[in-house]
Amino acid sequence: MATGGTPIFAGKEIDHAAGPESFEAGCASNIMSLEKAIEIEGTIMSVLPGTMFRVALANERLVLAHISGKMRKRFIRLTIGDRVKLEMSPYDIDKARIVYRLA
Repeated sequence: MATGGTPIFAGKEIDHAAGPESFEAGCASNIMSLEKAIEIEGTIMSVLPGTMFRVALANERLVLAHISGKMRKRFIRLTIGDRVKLEMSPYDIDKARIVYRLA
């Protein structure tokens, strides 16, 4: 704590009167969220250990995908042949996150 009882985070004092927007503007997670994820649909081809899946995309490409946290929390079950919606990073197009089960 700095003098006067103001908490310090990563070397910066937090000004609670300015609101949460001023604090969140410098977070690394907001910088990463500025990079738009690629949304694409695919079909599950194989189930792998550790809730990982091999998914075929429309362009015949196979990617390694894992279940998103919300799907894991809601115990959404996925099997071979299910169509799913994926989010991919523009930096690594060989891996993806399954965010929605279509059928």
